[in-house]
Amino acid sequence: MSDSPDPQGPKNTLYERQTRSGRRLTPLRRRLYQMALPVGMLLIRFWWRTCRVVRVVGQEHAVAALADGPIVPVFWHQHQLFCTRFLIQQRAHGIVPGFLISPSVDGELPAMIARREGAVVLRGSSSSSGARVLRDNYMALREGVSPAITPDGPYGPRFEFKPGAILAAQLSGRPMLPLAFHASRVWRFRTWDRFVLPWPFARVVIAVGAPRYVPKSLDAAALQRWQAEMAAELHATYQVARAALAAG
Repeated sequence: MSDSPDPQGPKNTLYERQTRSGRRLTPLRRRLYQMALPVGMLLIRFWWRTCRVVRVVGQEHAVAALADGPIVPVFWHQHQLFCTRFLIQQRAHGIVPGFLISPSVDGELPAMIARREGAVVLRGSSSSSGARVLRDNYMALREGVSPAITPDGPYGPRFEFKPGAILAAQLSGRPMLPLAFHASRVWRFRTWDRFVLPWPFARVVIAVGAPRYVPKSLDAAALQRWQAEMAAELHATYQVARAALAAG
């Protein structure tokens, strides 16, 4: 494993060796990450397998959208764990999931885990190179990859829908697909995003919203309206998951 571009990913990614620090992936660090990989995989799969997904509301939206090509999945940063699982499971419906992961050395282990799960890794940081991330997401979509975007990431503010996903959907002509989940029992971490981790053996409902296509013509005011609408859409999608779990 190296710190070069993901061999499964878009060939023209702009994040070949950029890092946010001066550190490099030395042979020792690479070996340590390789040793940590089975542990990381075990923990993630433990949660995925012990938490019981009792229902997926709106599965038909995902199937219909994917029938026509790649999509732009969007979900809040705090909902990564099970929205990511859902996307990986949609490979049977033709999705090639892609995940943006920091190009720094710290991002190497998450990148290794994502590749092991069959996803394409896009190495970049929207906080420091948003225009480059937009270009990489656009090129990924052209190559059939569906780049998942957490619109309030990577550092918040929480629940602020930043414009990157909307612009990627506009440029590519592919739809955004809202995702959310709710679990019967969860821990909420004291991080900026209040990351949601279901208890082992919790019941989980995943909700999928209707695909949202962005018009080709979009001025600044319209872009702000779309940001507000998509934030409301993600909150509404979460409420659908919550109501479905409550209904049993």
